[in-house]
Amino acid sequence: MPDTQPEQTPVSSDSIVVGHDGSGHADHAVTVALDLAEQLHAPVVLVRAWSIDTAPRPANWEFGYVASIEDHADAVRIELGEAVMAEVAKHPDVKVTYRAVYASPLKSLIDVSRGARMLVVGSRGRGGLSGMLLGSVSEQCVRHAKCPVLVVRPNT
Repeated sequence: MPDTQPEQTPVSSDSIVVGHDGSGHADHAVTVALDLAEQLHAPVVLVRAWSIDTAPRPANWEFGYVASIEDHADAVRIELGEAVMAEVAKHPDVKVTYRAVYASPLKSLIDVSRGARMLVVGSRGRGGLSGMLLGSVSEQCVRHAKCPVLVVRPNT
């Protein structure tokens, strides 16, 4: 199981925080963040926001059992660790921790990255009217984060 920390523990000031939602754009952000972390000798904190609707079933789930929030958080951390395992393995010298935060993506990333060296997020590349109507977690992170934000654009 991935190394875990309590959700509200502030990250160290040298940490690079990365948001991961399971998308290819997030995978690309993780790759960029791990490459940077390796060069800067910085630890990485991978964050996945979740809700009851988006969380995978906990390992101890069975019909009629109501899993606890911590059971769901554990399942989210495990799923996150599995999703990035191959990329993390390419960076054995980078210390990586995993956080599953029971909150919206924006709140999770802003709260966890408070005081961090940098926040790295992927961008789906939506622009124009649809980008304005839908809102953008990456755009809101740029506006509200208390640390520098790197928005990683898709490779095209």
